[in-house]
Amino acid sequence: MAEHDPDQPPDRPAADQPVSGRFDGIDHRFPIRVYFEDTDLSGVVYHANYLRFMERARSDMLRLVGVDQRGTHDAGEGAYAITELAIRYKAPAKLDDALVVVSRVIKVRAASVDIQQRVMRGAEILTAAEVTAALVGASGRPRRQPKQWVEAFERLVWVQSGDEGK
Repeated sequence: MAEHDPDQPPDRPAADQPVSGRFDGIDHRFPIRVYFEDTDLSGVVYHANYLRFMERARSDMLRLVGVDQRGTHDAGEGAYAITELAIRYKAPAKLDDALVVVSRVIKVRAASVDIQQRVMRGAEILTAAEVTAALVGASGRPRRQPKQWVEAFERLVWVQSGDEGK
């Protein structure tokens, strides 16, 4: 008899679970479909929605490496906050486009992690960003990330070789 996944309700097949993306080497790849609600009056993705796409991808990347954001927050131990964001829009996405958000860890520090994210349509980079997420306690002050989180991130650090993603 197969073992039951505690995160999976017994009456819901695995196919009914949300997509969490997947790792391809050190890159986390998260598929997105552009829906009508994502677009503005000109028919392209509204600029702020790229941030939503990247947030979903980052959250699922963290989940897949073993970061329990909800458990940490519920235990009063803190939550990640975005402390820095640099974003560049290169080309628009449109209704019904199939996109992928590619996320890479580029630097790990005691209280934070830097992540490069690219929203892509095929091989074309539509949006590129670098995000710093810092673990903050209930006081709002930075606090050290758990050792196992830092170790998981360190295994994924990408060493930049030029201007890729710019």
